[in-house]
Amino acid sequence: MTSTTPGKYADFEGLRQQAITLRREGLSRRQIRDRLFVDNNDLLNRLLNGEPAPEWTKRPNAKDDLRDRELRAQGMTYDQIQVELGCSKSSISLWVRDLPKPDRTRTSEEASAIARRGWEATLQRREEERQLTKQDSAGAIGELSARELYLVGVVLYWAEGAKDKPWARRESLRFINSDPNVIKLYLKWLELQGVMPERLRLCVNIHESADVEEAARFWAELTGLGPACFNKPVLKRHNPKTRRKNTGEAYRGCLAIYVRDSADLYRRMEGAWYGIVGGALSTGQPKRT
Repeated sequence: MTSTTPGKYADFEGLRQQAITLRREGLSRRQIRDRLFVDNNDLLNRLLNGEPAPEWTKRPNAKDDLRDRELRAQGMTYDQIQVELGCSKSSISLWVRDLPKPDRTRTSEEASAIARRGWEATLQRREEERQLTKQDSAGAIGELSARELYLVGVVLYWAEGAKDKPWARRESLRFINSDPNVIKLYLKWLELQGVMPERLRLCVNIHESADVEEAARFWAELTGLGPACFNKPVLKRHNPKTRRKNTGEAYRGCLAIYVRDSADLYRRMEGAWYGIVGGALSTGQPKRT
């Protein structure tokens, strides 16, 4: 019989193929759910869509009835009988409910271990479902058009970039972030605007207690830009009394990106932002004649 363990499927289609295979081997919905760690009935319905239920799940089988009673008399639990015969727990209960329960007195350590394993399995199922949802959503996006990338970049800059204020005129593109994917997306947006590398000035902002040289190498490799584009890192003074979470090997500070001679680009970005807001708010509103 085919078996699986958490983490072996990478996408919905792969998981569906496993579910169909188990169904055709005669497993019940509950058995498939437990085998694939699927803790969502809607997802299970999608996985088994179009696959008929095996005959044994539709009506009791006399041979299974007798065999269930034999195993119960030997002291097996419902779970053990289900694994042994592949029957549903509801059928097992119907066939052996008149028999005495097996003596399963557990110590506190055994009970704690069982509870811990159950919770770990629940967390694993939740993580698998979480990752599957993310993969489905990511796959639904596909390749962005130039217009879509432009709009995404405008929203990204307005959320994370420096803005011009009436009391502080700063009409230039200045952006800082610690997320590598955000930095890559922003650079792709600048490329779409025709910004050449020689117009960029980059600067690593990082705590002095971190590995500054390694952080600088990381950002240089990520951006693909040479030393000529990087200014000297800006170091933040370390306060030993502060319990910071951004520590360790994964901490590489933030990368600031400045674009020279970008006043016109900034104005276009700001205008596009207000155009997005206006377009969104007017969606679904009746047009004036």
